[in-house]
Amino acid sequence: SVAAVTEQGLMTGVTGSTFAPDVTTTRGMMVTTLYRLAGEPQVEGTATFQDVKSSAYYANAVAWAEANGIAKGIDTGVFAPNAPVTREQAAAFAYRYVTAYLGKTPVPGASLGGFQDAGLVSDYAAESLSWAHAAGLMVGYGDGFLGPKDTVTRAQMAKLLTLLAQNF
Repeated sequence: SVAAVTEQGLMTGVTGSTFAPDVTTTRGMMVTTLYRLAGEPQVEGTATFQDVKSSAYYANAVAWAEANGIAKGIDTGVFAPNAPVTREQAAAFAYRYVTAYLGKTPVPGASLGGFQDAGLVSDYAAESLSWAHAAGLMVGYGDGFLGPKDTVTRAQMAKLLTLLAQNF
């Protein structure tokens, strides 16, 4: 997955020779990878989030994602681009990318009831995470936990992007 996303230009290394697979992915990074997956379409305007500076590497990506219903803030007017992206947030971004941007009808979601931490899934993310699980984009850890509040590593993001590119 790392080779695939770097070859496609969806992700780059943190240096010329280091990918850093265990480093946490930020919300800005997540949206940037989806923007690249979409082919970096022309962006009109800027993001309305007060914490997204127009000079930031993710500025166009966030503006595009906001305009297309993919990016939503964590609070009124705040996107938190440098905050770690959680698994449930990543599922929500991916779900909105597939449904709002690509216009695809999602597969029916799978029950998350078999996971011991299913009760920790935020209301806003329940449908998205259920869909991501059913679509094979987000699976549990194999120990009965899904980890909706866990952060997403760069390696996990590479796998998610690879599956999105292959399946949608």
